Amino acid sequence: MRVGSWWARARERYGWLDHLARAVDRYIEHNGYHYVASIAYFTLLSLIPMLMVTLSVAGFVLADQPGVLNQLLHGITSAVPGPLGTKAGELLQGFIEQRTKVGVLGLAIGLYSGWNWMNALRDALTAMWEQQRPALPFFRTIAKDLLALLSLVVALTVSFSLTASSGTLGTFLLSLAGVDDASWAHTAVSILSIPLALLADWLVFLWVLARLPREPVGIRSAMRGAVAAAIGFELLKLAGGIYLGIVGGTPTGAAFGSVIGLLFFIALVSRLLVFITAWTATGFDAPRKAVAPPGPFVLAPVMRPRRSGPRVLAGAVAGSVLTLVLGRVFRRRRRDE
Repeated sequence: MRVGSWWARARERYGWLDHLARAVDRYIEHNGYHYVASIAYFTLLSLIPMLMVTLSVAGFVLADQPGVLNQLLHGITSAVPGPLGTKAGELLQGFIEQRTKVGVLGLAIGLYSGWNWMNALRDALTAMWEQQRPALPFFRTIAKDLLALLSLVVALTVSFSLTASSGTLGTFLLSLAGVDDASWAHTAVSILSIPLALLADWLVFLWVLARLPREPVGIRSAMRGAVAAAIGFELLKLAGGIYLGIVGGTPTGAAFGSVIGLLFFIALVSRLLVFITAWTATGFDAPRKAVAPPGPFVLAPVMRPRRSGPRVLAGAVAGSVLTLVLGRVFRRRRRDE
C-alpha cells in the first residue's frame, strides 16, 4: 500500500485531518516560519524598553517617597555588605536621578520595536488569510500599526485585569459568605477562575484574528480559531508554570532556566498564533478569496509577414531572371515570324 493513497483516503474520511493538513500547507507555503522568527525577535527586543520604562516609573515613585528609598538602600547594603553594597546603593541613586532620560529613551526604543512587532504580526496574519497588503503611504502605515498596537495593549490590559480580579473578587465573595477560611472554597474559586481566564483570552484572540489583518475579516469566521488559541495559550501558561517550578529549585536553574523558558514561551506563543490563523483561514466556513472574472475575448485576424530566408530570396531572383530571359526569347521569335 502506498503512503500517498493511504494519506489521501484518510483525509477524505476524516474532515478534521484534512483541515489540519490544509492548515499545515498554508503555514508552509506562506513562510510561517519566517514570520514566527520575526515576531519572536521583536518581542524580545521590546522587553528591554518595557523594563526601562517600568524602572523609570519606579524611580519617580521612589523619588517622591524618601522613606521607602532609605529603607531600600538600607536593605541593599545589609544584603550585600562591603564596598559592593555601597556601589549598588550609588547605582540606585544615580538611576533615580536619571529616571527621566531612561524613561524617554525606553519609550522611544519601545515605540520603534513595538511598531516593528505589530508590523510583523499583521503581515503574518495577512499572509495566512491570503490577503494582499494594500499599498499605503509609509507614514500612514506606521500610524495604523501604532494604533493597532495601542488597541492590543488596551485589550490585553482588560484581559489580564479580568483574570487578576477573579481571585480578588472570589476572595471578597468568600469573606461575605463567611467561608474564607475553608480550603474547599478557595479550590472552588480557583476552578471557577479558569473559565473567566479562557473567556478573557478568547476575546483578545478573537480581536487579533479578525481585526489585525490588513483587511479585516468577519468575527464569525474567527470565533473557532479564537477558542483554539485561548485553550492553547492557557496550556502554555500551565506548562510554563510547571517548568519554572522545576528549574527554580537551584540557583543555576533560577538564573538561566527562567531566561530559556521565557525564550521558548515567546517562540511557542508566536507559532501558536500564526498556525491558528492558518487553521482558521483554511476552514470550510472561512471567507473565500474573490476571483476576478476573465476579461472579454477579442477575435481578430493577425497578419504576420513571412520571413524570407536566403533560399527563398535566391529562388525569387532566379525566377525573375528566368522570366526576363524567356520574355525576350518569345519576343524575338514573334519578330522573326
